[in-house]
Amino acid sequence: MITVYPAIDLKGGKVVRLAEGDMDRATVYGDDPAAQARAFAEAGASHLHVVDLDGAFAGGSVNGAAVEAIVSAFPGKVQLGGGIRTREDIDRWLALGVARVVIGTAALEEPELVRGAAKDLPGRIVVAVDARGGMVATRGWAEVSDLTAADLAARFVDAGVAALLFTDVGRDGLLKGCNIRATITLARATSIPVIASGGVKDLADIAELARAASEGIKGVITGRALYDGTLKLASALRVAKGGW
Repeated sequence: MITVYPAIDLKGGKVVRLAEGDMDRATVYGDDPAAQARAFAEAGASHLHVVDLDGAFAGGSVNGAAVEAIVSAFPGKVQLGGGIRTREDIDRWLALGVARVVIGTAALEEPELVRGAAKDLPGRIVVAVDARGGMVATRGWAEVSDLTAADLAARFVDAGVAALLFTDVGRDGLLKGCNIRATITLARATSIPVIASGGVKDLADIAELARAASEGIKGVITGRALYDGTLKLASALRVAKGGW
């Protein structure tokens, strides 16, 4: 069994999906993020993954009002990423009702910040492992480091983080299918639960990831497939629970 996280990515207050993390290749799917959150809840979702895309590039919250509206509208748990780079950012969002925060750039540049937060806030810190060509990408995926996904994961193996969110940036938003092999490889290399993301196309991806739950894969994020209709949320939720 794995958890399905429908994704709401925010750009200029609107619900969008990017292709390969490129802000110039955004498709707008709606202008009411709270309504989209309610729709996912009505379809059965208990978890939601929200990203402040503008914030990821700016290094701080940009779509804060939209995020707060989503948190108010969604009865389940909201996981938030994008521009969260200080302890103040972390504490503020958790206080506003976000269940877990996802930290990417700061995990690479200030690992002690993440380790400290994970220790103080058990179960509420997720480390984003965003890879482009196998190397960790940061700052809204605009920059590529010299660190591998496994190297970054190893930094936090004893830190108490809730999960690693692994995204193959080269597949994100393209409906090419999730990079399941790379996701399983990372999961096998660490004791930290892994959430898969990037390129989910259809029910076959969900089924294969669910079958790999014993390898350490505990969740999957899907966005464009839901918006474009190549994946139905109700079916994804059923299969994620082992109902294939």
